[in-house]
Amino acid sequence: LEDALAQFRGAMLFVSHDRAFIRRMATRVVELDRGQLVSFAASYDKYLELKAKALEEEERQNALFDKRLKQEEAWIRQGIKARRTRNMGRVRALKAMREEHRQRRVRGGTASFAVEDAARSGKLVVETQGAGFGYGDRADVIRDMDLTVLRGDKIGLVGENGTGKTTLVRLLLGDLKPTEGGVRLGTNLQVAYFDQLRGELDLSRNALDNLAEGREFIEINGQSKHVLGYLQEFLFTPERARSPVRVFSGGERARLLLAKLFSKPANVLVLDEPTNDLDVETLELLEEQLADFQGTVLVISHDREFLDNVVTETVFLDGTGRVREYVGGYTDWRRQGGCFPSEASGSRPDKQDKRSKKGEGNNSSAPQPKAVAQSTQSKPAKLSYKLKLELEALPGEIEALEQEIAGLQATIADTEFYSGPPDEVSATLEQLAEKESRLEQVMERWMELEEKASQ
Repeated sequence: LEDALAQFRGAMLFVSHDRAFIRRMATRVVELDRGQLVSFAASYDKYLELKAKALEEEERQNALFDKRLKQEEAWIRQGIKARRTRNMGRVRALKAMREEHRQRRVRGGTASFAVEDAARSGKLVVETQGAGFGYGDRADVIRDMDLTVLRGDKIGLVGENGTGKTTLVRLLLGDLKPTEGGVRLGTNLQVAYFDQLRGELDLSRNALDNLAEGREFIEINGQSKHVLGYLQEFLFTPERARSPVRVFSGGERARLLLAKLFSKPANVLVLDEPTNDLDVETLELLEEQLADFQGTVLVISHDREFLDNVVTETVFLDGTGRVREYVGGYTDWRRQGGCFPSEASGSRPDKQDKRSKKGEGNNSSAPQPKAVAQSTQSKPAKLSYKLKLELEALPGEIEALEQEIAGLQATIADTEFYSGPPDEVSATLEQLAEKESRLEQVMERWMELEEKASQ
């Protein structure tokens, strides 16, 4: 596909998480980030560099803004408690800052997870001698296979669709009995399996039930974690975690399956097309975790960069039933002469169309419609006696709420808090959220009435 597209003379727009494909094909990158389209007239690698600089500057500006907002919040609280006359211009500026902060669209989080290592397996994980498997009219899906997998090996399985990669994995795990030869499994194997069809997930249940099966807490690397907290590491909000899996996107299902996979100790990880639907940032985190994993990894993937970054050995299924081993990742396999059967008969162009598109994109955001300011001129209403009483009572309510919030925060900060009864944990967290929301409402009401009073 890349070779055909590289010779195409027209314009092309494509959506992909395949970094190798993007790196080869893209002469320009258009990113959709928090509702804004931003065009980078650059290669993929240059885009990554420019984007990192832009995010760094955005974080710096946000930090300065948040510091000023914090100072203004402290100023107004002191004024409320002292019941002093306020500078209403400064109060209005604070209201504008609070609204700007509320409207800020933060970048989506990045998944954060780790693989839980089990006790070490034996040095030998699996060994095959002349092993083969066939069924029906396909008597030689796998034939005459001699393969040894040792503890710590990271093996990538490569081959065209239908060549028997999943069958090979099932043979190595002992799920299938060979029709010829032998397969010998090692000792103390704890296998975690990532199924490309997501068959491990019950679509009628929600994410919580799929993961914890009714439990409030699960054990991760020797530590007790609240299920909701653990799912948040995989970018599931509490509301989304309670939604049925059938409404999840492909990426959400993949993240949930990873959460389930990594919640159990394992020393052998088997990943069948794990990169489908995963965003680039989650892909890179998964690569880091697999690189650090002390156990054995068997991965089936068509993502060339993922294979290069993870595996130390490539096993190629050529479609005739033969299984061949190569040292290194996908690129190393190609360098050693590896190719797919469909490439053997045809020529493979090596050069890419490098035409530049002049005058397109200047790293500028797509134009945004300007809001039309609507001014309403009306005579300020006089503050009624009832509203004056409400305004006088608000400082006391604000102070009481702040004290209650401080007490709840101290309770939650205690190291033993999450070890308590689950119902009490949930109730305390909900109470804190309610108090913080109420304080926000009271502060807004105070600013509204104070402005009216000044008029």
